[in-house]
Amino acid sequence: MVESTIKIRPFLPVLLLAICCHIQITVYAQNGNTIKGQVNDEDGQPVADATVLAKNQTTGGTSVTQTDSSGIFTYRNLPEGGSYSFMISRIGFQPQTLSGYSIPSDTVISLVIRLKSTANDLNEVIVTGRAGARNRTKLETSYSVTDIGYNALSLQAPTSVTETLKSVPGFWVESSGGEASGNVRARGVPVDGYGSIQLLEDGIPVQHDPALGYLNADQAFRFDETIQSIEVVRGGPSSVFYSNAPAGAVNYIPRTVGNRTEGIFKLSLGSDNLYRGDFWVGAPIGDGWKFATGGFYRVGTGVRDPGYSGNHGGQIRVSIGKKWEKSSFDVDFKHLDDDVVFYLGIPMTHKNGKITAVPGFNGNYGTVAGPETEKVNMIQGDGSTYNFDNTVGTAVKRNQLTAKFKTELFNDWILKNTLRYDNTQTQRNGVYPNSLESADSLLSSQAGLIATVPGAQKLALRYVTTGTPFNAADQNGNGLVIIGGMRGLTLPVREVTNDFHVSHVFVTGSSKHDFNFGYYYAHFDEDFNRYSSSALLDVQDNARLLDLVAVGANGDTLKSFTDNGIYQYGYEFADAHGEQTTHAVYISDEWQITNALRIDGGLRWENAQTEGIVEKTKVANLGTFATSKILTGSGIFQSYNRHFNYTTWTLGANYQFSDNMGAFARYTSAARIPGLGAYVTNATAAPVTQTMKLGEIGYKYSASKLSFYGTGFWTKYNNVGFTNYVFNLDGSNTQENLYANTQTFGLELEAGYYPVKWFDISATSTLQHAQYKGYVYTDNSGNLINYNNNQLIRIPAASLRVVPGFNLFADHLRLQTVIEYEAKRYVDVANSVVLPGYTKIDINAQANLTDKISIFGVIDNLGNSLGLTEGNPRQGEFQSSDAGATSFIARPLLGRSFKVAFRYKF
Repeated sequence: MVESTIKIRPFLPVLLLAICCHIQITVYAQNGNTIKGQVNDEDGQPVADATVLAKNQTTGGTSVTQTDSSGIFTYRNLPEGGSYSFMISRIGFQPQTLSGYSIPSDTVISLVIRLKSTANDLNEVIVTGRAGARNRTKLETSYSVTDIGYNALSLQAPTSVTETLKSVPGFWVESSGGEASGNVRARGVPVDGYGSIQLLEDGIPVQHDPALGYLNADQAFRFDETIQSIEVVRGGPSSVFYSNAPAGAVNYIPRTVGNRTEGIFKLSLGSDNLYRGDFWVGAPIGDGWKFATGGFYRVGTGVRDPGYSGNHGGQIRVSIGKKWEKSSFDVDFKHLDDDVVFYLGIPMTHKNGKITAVPGFNGNYGTVAGPETEKVNMIQGDGSTYNFDNTVGTAVKRNQLTAKFKTELFNDWILKNTLRYDNTQTQRNGVYPNSLESADSLLSSQAGLIATVPGAQKLALRYVTTGTPFNAADQNGNGLVIIGGMRGLTLPVREVTNDFHVSHVFVTGSSKHDFNFGYYYAHFDEDFNRYSSSALLDVQDNARLLDLVAVGANGDTLKSFTDNGIYQYGYEFADAHGEQTTHAVYISDEWQITNALRIDGGLRWENAQTEGIVEKTKVANLGTFATSKILTGSGIFQSYNRHFNYTTWTLGANYQFSDNMGAFARYTSAARIPGLGAYVTNATAAPVTQTMKLGEIGYKYSASKLSFYGTGFWTKYNNVGFTNYVFNLDGSNTQENLYANTQTFGLELEAGYYPVKWFDISATSTLQHAQYKGYVYTDNSGNLINYNNNQLIRIPAASLRVVPGFNLFADHLRLQTVIEYEAKRYVDVANSVVLPGYTKIDINAQANLTDKISIFGVIDNLGNSLGLTEGNPRQGEFQSSDAGATSFIARPLLGRSFKVAFRYKF
């Protein structure tokens, strides 16, 4: 049985039971009796808001109190005489009763109690999407939240940030690009990357704007054993507590040090030459101080082998903190130095009614990148050389320092402050398949070049490294050519963020308020440098470079137009610098009207000031065909200085029918203020604030054998920006910019059924009806285009994830199958190119050899599904140029792979 809870030893049921029942009692003399208790969970973490009922078994008299935020409760001067019992209860935990206590005067009784979680419930304390002084469990929240615990993550063994989110309903996630550069679409919001959700680590953004141009937040974050759990808020109040989070927030929660030394060492081996080591060690070091360190190192070629080690690097983090009385202070430093391969689309075709890779290309394991495009010297407009190195893929070097402070200023006045500084250097290189066409079509389109070479009879293609002729009719069994873009981006970012808030619980009559006031500040600056060249490539695994040549009557080469396969140097150039400063204030209140009914709301005002410079370009001609149209810097810079502000708000209600059943409803008015990414290549850009209206109503139920969580949602998104690119042979592109509105109605379902100890089944599903609204415009050619009511691009109408599992040999062996289904999607707004629905199956296993040693096994994509996750955005996202094509560029799932991990815990 696998639960998404923050429990780290499911394979020690006997020990847990013993811990659960362990009570330390200390009795000593004092004037007046005092009973003081500490209530913790199995991991030693305090359980706040637990109800403690003291009952005199002789007289029947009772007294009730609650634990505070530190899990502490206190009774003073209980009536003497008789035998007392203490019953401790909390939603999501098994109640515990302690009996047989005689309480004379002048006595202090101290209790230390560990409550055991109730199986399959909604007891997890949620810290994301709120900032109150009191804790709230998942069952008590008035918004949709998914928590993914350490046990579930260990079994799933995700290789990327995006993969950790596969079990979240309402999210369509796509991780086929490798360990970074994933895509998440939340609740029908048609924005790629992380443009609609915020990525948090320990409650504060990894990157203030998680969707800077070519710089998604997942590139700067790696998942490893230092992370304990994940919380995902879908819609709801996320836009009140976080910037750039209109459709949700994902919070990666690091491990914390307990009251004893603990550690994890993990070694992973897998296909594709994968070798990885993870570790984490934490320990108290005296006088309230605690220390922890952890990280990982990994090497591997990647599932799609480029002919070199595509993934190599790791990270290390060191944390130290101190806790005293009702205050705590923590400092965390993390250094990341990691290179990951970036997978792009590959050539696909239709065969016997199915989509498959073109002949000569392996759809499961092939990639366009290879040894011949590994390192290329690209000529720049001033005659210097740009050293393009595709072995670095997405290379990130990041130093991150986080400082957290928390204190209880007065009774139930809680102050929290989190400061983060990071310096991130990113180099992002890739071989982009801009377009695909037959060799005959390419040669025909360039026929005008024949007349420029005396004696030339025709054009032909030759392999750069060997000079061997390319068979235009059937080379590699396909006769196709890729117009590739070798793109290099250098993206250094320096950033400071700070989140400060004060929370207070106060009582008004019979109701209670948990009020919060916060101030958020962020400043970052970014340099943006880009240089790209177009190249001719054949179509096979690890594509080879081709030269376009003029040949004479005897087939001899008279002239090469391309330069070692480069058709056009410098089809892209950018040199820019910008910075953005954000100030935001927010307030929230959770009003507990009765024990069953709570209303909460929040308001955020945010102002962003964006300024910078962008160098204008000019065309340089260095005298050859390939160097005749190089874009380069002109030395003239355009400046921009813009500011935007907006107010977002949310209002929700939660009603508890019982300790294991509740319902909630919420309405949110959210927005996404234009970011720096809108200006880095265009100082005259005129972006607009994107506004959203989000509604949801949900039901939650948990019992010993069944849990269910259902949410209906509605999303109205205004002013969604679209930029339509269609790349041409010389690297130039036709560009259109438009804004549109969308509307989505959907249903999210989470359920778990636990009929017997040895079997359980869980499932998540999302059904959504997502459409464009009012999408009518006149294109560049004067044609009236009507895309009203078309389905949103890349968003399926149905998604399903089912996980049946078996717990065997007294819970020493866990076997589970993950079955995922995605319905058809569309590549473009016109709905002219379909990405068919697909099914993917994974196998997960965990064997607990001892209470300290476990072995994990994962088979990913067991059936080698070729499900397509995206088309070719470089052929247009309004009306794709691939419509009706027999061969096209698309990105399928990664092929079948396996991994085995050995873990030692102490």
